[in-house]
Order: sequence, then structure tokens, then C-alpha cells
Amino acid sequence: MRHLVLMAKAPRIGRVKSRLAKDIGQVGAWAFQRRTLFDVARKLKDDRWRCWLSVTPDRSRFEPRMWPKGWTLISQGDGDLGDRMLRPWLDLPPGPVVIVGSDIPDITATHIAAAFEALGENDLVFGPATDGGYWLVGAKRRPCPINPFAGVRWSSEHALNDTIANVPVGAKIGFIETLSDVDDEADLKRGAL
Repeated sequence: MRHLVLMAKAPRIGRVKSRLAKDIGQVGAWAFQRRTLFDVARKLKDDRWRCWLSVTPDRSRFEPRMWPKGWTLISQGDGDLGDRMLRPWLDLPPGPVVIVGSDIPDITATHIAAAFEALGENDLVFGPATDGGYWLVGAKRRPCPINPFAGVRWSSEHALNDTIANVPVGAKIGFIETLSDVDDEADLKRGAL
């Protein structure tokens, strides 16, 4: 079974997209985050993979009305972004796992299918982001003996290179299309919407 994990924060005013909120205000950032979360979840829901919505804060998992329908809710748990992305790799049932964020307006199910296809020939797959990070990471997980997320400088132009540096020599890495996520007003103005 293939597993798609969509990472998301509970859509609450003042608690989401803090960098974007500095530019367009808390209500604008909340509206963007909520709209994009529901749009991305709708576009990625597909019978070709099991859909998991990894949410934070953990207690929001028990408030299903705030989340898109048709996704199995799981908690992100404690730690930095790397800890929270590693958790599904370790905890979900067997099969390849692809993890994406909920702030990538241009993402489609075709991108997810391409990532799973790339995992047919590779141990890991990345969807690079225009800012030096990545919007998608996937792994075969048979088993996953490494933590590629240790020591990554998150929210920086180094995130992708730091993660790749953690991958053991000899592991095969694939890449799919580069997309933009939305972190601030400049991203919005660049047409990431």
C-alpha cells in the first residue's frame, strides 16, 4: 500500500503562517492557509494511495470538523519538523511513504503519482522548492535505517542539501518537479497562488 501524508497546522487565526501574517495580517494568513489546505487535500485525495492528514497541535485530531473529509487524521507529535516528518516513516503500515506540506498551491495528484513512480527506482525522492528547501519527500522504507532529517536547517535555503547530506552513500535519490511553497507575501506575488 502506498501512503500519502499531508502535513498541516490547525487553521486557527494567529497560529498559522506567521511569516506570511507579518506581511498580510493574521486574518489574511489564516484565510490563505485554510483555503489552501482544503484545496490541496481535495486535489490529492486519490484511491491510488492511502491518505493521512498529519496534524498539529495533536489535540486537533479530535476535532474532525475543522479538517478536510476523507483523510485519516494522525498527530504530528513533538519535536522539530524533521522529528514530525520521521514519525510517519516509522509508524505507518508497510509501503512507500510520500510526505507533502499543505502550502503548495500548484501541487496535483500527478505530482504525487510521479513521486511514487520515482520510488520504483530510487530509495528516496524529493520535490525541490524554489527557495532551496523541498515541498515533497518520499521513501521506500524497507526499512528506513537512517534519519535524513537530523540537523537540517529548516526554513532555509540549506534544507534540501542538509537532508541529502544525511543520506547514506549508495542510496539512490530521485527528483521530481520543482514547485513553490508560500511562506511570505513575496511568494504570493511571485504567482505561487
